[in-house]
Amino acid sequence: MESFLPVSRLPDEKRHCRRGEFLAHHFEEWGSDIMNTGIETTNEHVLIVGGSSGMGLALARILLSEGARVTIAGRSEARLEEARTNLSPITGRLQTEVADITQEEQVARLFERIGPLDHIVTTAADIEGAYQLLPSQDVAAAQRVVGSKFIGPLLLAKHGAPVLAPQGSITFTSGIAAYRPVARGSVVAAINGALESLAYALAVELGPIRVNAVSPGWVDSPIWTHVAGEAKAATLEAMAKRLPVGRIGQPDDIASAIRFLMRNGFVTGTVLHVDGGHRLI
Repeated sequence: MESFLPVSRLPDEKRHCRRGEFLAHHFEEWGSDIMNTGIETTNEHVLIVGGSSGMGLALARILLSEGARVTIAGRSEARLEEARTNLSPITGRLQTEVADITQEEQVARLFERIGPLDHIVTTAADIEGAYQLLPSQDVAAAQRVVGSKFIGPLLLAKHGAPVLAPQGSITFTSGIAAYRPVARGSVVAAINGALESLAYALAVELGPIRVNAVSPGWVDSPIWTHVAGEAKAATLEAMAKRLPVGRIGQPDDIASAIRFLMRNGFVTGTVLHVDGGHRLI
């Protein structure tokens, strides 16, 4: 049976066609209208914590190219300067701020400095030393994960919500470990699950501000150096062969998903899975 895509508001001659033909021949013509959310982006101000590399840096590049004003915050001034270099020549509306989101006083001062916001995104995760079997688990490493992936987002919401636009959003980054945990990954799995529960609760408490989480699968980003070390490339290649999409995720895949959560005003209290079908295997 042929697959048809009914589009009730298209002209009669375009109203029924094979799905593949529709996409191939008409997406360029209508794509901009389909993707247009009607939201003004030029004057948006977005805070990205963890935006000096990986998914956060990819998001910053997308938003700056659309004309948004972006503030990247992180602990390392050197890494922030590197991000500014990587984003050149679209840094005219880029601001960088040094802040440790695990420290409440620094978070409060951060929001005092940067002023009103439309969106807050955090992709920060300090997981160095956290992937250990239970008998070898280092409590200090576990506490760093809790600080960067749970306490930090909690503090960002606490001090950021008062300066957010009423229709603004907060987006957390959890991960596939909450759904497909592996040996040595118990701490990260638990924190990802807790962070998603925080998003659910804050969506209720802070409405109409929207609070969501994006849950990436395996993504080729610097964080994998801490997870797999020298075996990073081989580990990612093996997973790519197992995934339904046949490849590992890229930072731009996750950045595009976060952008969707920011811009869709009817999505809140939601975990958006961007994992290449990882939960199915």
